[in-house]
Amino acid sequence: MKGNPARHLSKAGDGVRAFNHTSRAAAKDWQFPSDAYTAVGSLSYLVQMLGQAVEQSTVPVLRTYEHGRVLIDNGGDADAKVAELLAAREDAVAAAEALTRAVQRMHNATSPMGLDTRGLPEFEDEDEGGE
Repeated sequence: MKGNPARHLSKAGDGVRAFNHTSRAAAKDWQFPSDAYTAVGSLSYLVQMLGQAVEQSTVPVLRTYEHGRVLIDNGGDADAKVAELLAAREDAVAAAEALTRAVQRMHNATSPMGLDTRGLPEFEDEDEGGE
């Protein structure tokens, strides 16, 4: 895909925002454990890529820094700011890895879950009890 790579992260954020908005209310397509399993699986897919995205988001700064061309507002120290960036990036990657493990555990936990339809009229077979 062409264009600025950052726009893809913006679109991913918009997608998460849309999920947060539409998942607030129970609806026909959002009421059973299998719906949660599908959502958590998609979330797992998303978060497992965050570490790489965090690392790659700093590439423009590092390329510029390697050429001695990073300028910091008010005459700040480029070396110090890049070191701060790299330390924060390391923390973010570690957090993304922890988040990935936790969401994968959620996905595994929802895997065996289903809906107990016993006694729910909308799930009764036509052949049951009516004769």
